[in-house]
Amino acid sequence: MKVGVLALQGDVREHIKALEECGVHPLTVRRRSEIEKIDALVLPGGESTTIALLAQSFGVFELIKTRIGEGLPVYGSCAGMILLADRVLDATKDQETFGGMDITVRRNAFGRQVDSFESDLTVAGITAPTMKAVFIRAPWVEAIGPEVEVLASVKTSGGVEHAVAVRQGALLATSFHPELTGDNRIHRYFVEQVCKTENSIK
Repeated sequence: MKVGVLALQGDVREHIKALEECGVHPLTVRRRSEIEKIDALVLPGGESTTIALLAQSFGVFELIKTRIGEGLPVYGSCAGMILLADRVLDATKDQETFGGMDITVRRNAFGRQVDSFESDLTVAGITAPTMKAVFIRAPWVEAIGPEVEVLASVKTSGGVEHAVAVRQGALLATSFHPELTGDNRIHRYFVEQVCKTENSIK
């Protein structure tokens, strides 16, 4: 299985390392010929608008969008969650996403860079212990469609719970950055559950 990490902007190296720890030999991808050959894709954390603009510049935005629509397994962390969302609140002007997940996300929902924090999460489908999640200018999910499964949520200071890890078929997204913690269980879940389940369906 060829897993690509979109290497346009963001924490690409950290995702590469996490995937390697899962027994995968990941590829950095940014060109059309590279993206056409992969069996799964990781969208790293970074700046969602910058990644989208660079994807347009490299001529791969529509290709990625099309491949997602065709069932390509994709995992997106933080900015990657925004890029997978069908709807974005507090979006920048003319912001575009690849879409595919029937979710509404709010950009920078937890606040600015200085409001970054860590939280211990229980993630459905991943065994104990809890997972340390790092949130950096993170989005949260405000609404989900009927086919979306919530894997983890965080309760805000106002007592409202918001989803921070979701799955819809071949698509997996987290508000947080597991690639920054040394805990590769999200990546392992993507490789061993999301990708293999999708491939077995095909």
